[in-house]
Amino acid sequence: MKIKNILFLFLLLSVPVSAQEGKIPAGAKESAQTGTESLPVKVKKCNDFTVTGDGSSLVWNTTEWIDLVLRDKDLAGYGTRAKVLYSEKGIYFLFYCGDEILTTTMKDDNLNLWEEDVVEVFLWTSEDFPVYFEYEISPMDFELPIIVPNYKGKFLGWLPWNYAGDKRVIHATSAVGGDKKSGANVKAWMAEFFIPFKLLNPMPQVPPVSGTRWRANMYRIDYDKGAAHFSWQKTAKSFHEYNKFGTFIFE
Repeated sequence: MKIKNILFLFLLLSVPVSAQEGKIPAGAKESAQTGTESLPVKVKKCNDFTVTGDGSSLVWNTTEWIDLVLRDKDLAGYGTRAKVLYSEKGIYFLFYCGDEILTTTMKDDNLNLWEEDVVEVFLWTSEDFPVYFEYEISPMDFELPIIVPNYKGKFLGWLPWNYAGDKRVIHATSAVGGDKKSGANVKAWMAEFFIPFKLLNPMPQVPPVSGTRWRANMYRIDYDKGAAHFSWQKTAKSFHEYNKFGTFIFE
């Protein structure tokens, strides 16, 4: 067994107990998938392109929106959608979050971003290995990238080592109908990011090839009227219920 795999296994075994409707951008297609369905999402392959934070690349027109559904029945929600693509080098995400107020005050990376407005992606690349990658980004473009070992509900996030160069996530955000600043009145905000496969090593099935299946989920939390939780595939108590994740199939 390679040394890096031994170290990764040691990390897993030593884990401590842890831790309305917004307007859709012009030209956007309606979603063919909803959060109430368990159908896999087919992730189309593309050439690499520039991340701008507003989804302006024409490449995004080659795939459809995926709806995220509000989990909290007693709260009013906003339209929330995401798109996914992948290339030889990594996987791309685009989120559109209808909103009225940007609840975001944190001014640094690697903070508790989930305590304010945020979108999140969880990537579980192999079901025989209970370790997944979690990525969070705020409207102000601050990020939290972590690897999460999860042993029967006991989990903790670990920050990446040597997080630089071609291992670093490329990310950007934008505001729609208002300023991108804390407390601003807006119609929506958007997040766009590229997760390089090099960052996910040595997780299994990385990089994916045509036909590869990953379990995954996509989330949003909005704080206009209390914490409103949105997800592609519904979880009950925690975003970390990985057995309830949906499936990405890479074309």
